[in-house]
Amino acid sequence: MKMNKRQLLCAATLALFASAGALAQAKKEVTFAHQDMLLPYRTAMDSGELEKATGYKINWRMFGGGGDVIKAMASGDVHIGEVGSSPLAAATSGGQDVKLIWILDDIAASDVLVARNGSGVNGWKDLVGKKVATPFVSTAHYSLMVGMKLAGVDAKTVNVMNMRPPEIAAAWERGDIDAAFIWDPVMSKIRRNGKAVATSGDVGKQGFPTFDGLVVNAKWAAEHKDFLVALVKVIAKADADYRGNAAKWTVGSPQVKAVAKITKADEKDVPEGMAQFVFPDFASQASAAWLGGGAAKTLANTSAFLKEQGRVQEVKPDYNAFIDMSYLREAMKK
Repeated sequence: MKMNKRQLLCAATLALFASAGALAQAKKEVTFAHQDMLLPYRTAMDSGELEKATGYKINWRMFGGGGDVIKAMASGDVHIGEVGSSPLAAATSGGQDVKLIWILDDIAASDVLVARNGSGVNGWKDLVGKKVATPFVSTAHYSLMVGMKLAGVDAKTVNVMNMRPPEIAAAWERGDIDAAFIWDPVMSKIRRNGKAVATSGDVGKQGFPTFDGLVVNAKWAAEHKDFLVALVKVIAKADADYRGNAAKWTVGSPQVKAVAKITKADEKDVPEGMAQFVFPDFASQASAAWLGGGAAKTLANTSAFLKEQGRVQEVKPDYNAFIDMSYLREAMKK
């Protein structure tokens, strides 16, 4: 059957759209949300090693907190991002289609409650009547709220203020707040005119640990497996270099310069700040402590607390559904 001009034009148009769709599918480009945590793989971000290892164009976007990262991922603007356990718990409890594929760090003692000199805050109970800043739905916010509850402090008696890290630094300079629960690089800056009162590690030891993880849009992940396997390998390599040579990651070293550059931290604060984290290796990642069970338990416990606080509507029956170890397992083979 012969086609008329209109039919030929329609066929050509359909072919063009199909071709464009195939090209878009094959396009090696990703938007990656990062924060200002002091992580070893910042060296690979600075050197371009990730792009070389994956062959992808990576559009790096810096965010002030995990809650903002999750919102960007929900809107489709971001494919993969760094997210703390608290915002991840909120996202998964809300049904967001994301997968946790790597534990970036055990936050341990790196989130810190810092009290301003002269504020009169020396412990949890001294927070009553004070202005305390933290980024809401972050791991620091979670540790603050849990810490107050464990100490018997009614959160309603404390003026807990929602501020992103840069806003906390500015408010501290102005003298607008009495204390802040925050991480580096802002934490080290405000400690110059304050003191550490408690840490996320203190709260974690009482059964409420926190972590930062690499989270990816589930649909995008299924279509870009090779990228994620290569990514995990690069991050693991950087972590291993830090664990084995931490004494060489000093002020003036290329590694510390790179971390400071990416995070906008003061170089002299980087070595001490990184020492507060624990960076799990391949075996630990796959173990029951982390992706093999521990991470899901942390998400469940965090979600239960967030529900109690009115920040999520429900707690999922099994948070293992939001964890995908396939990229880790593949990376471990090679």
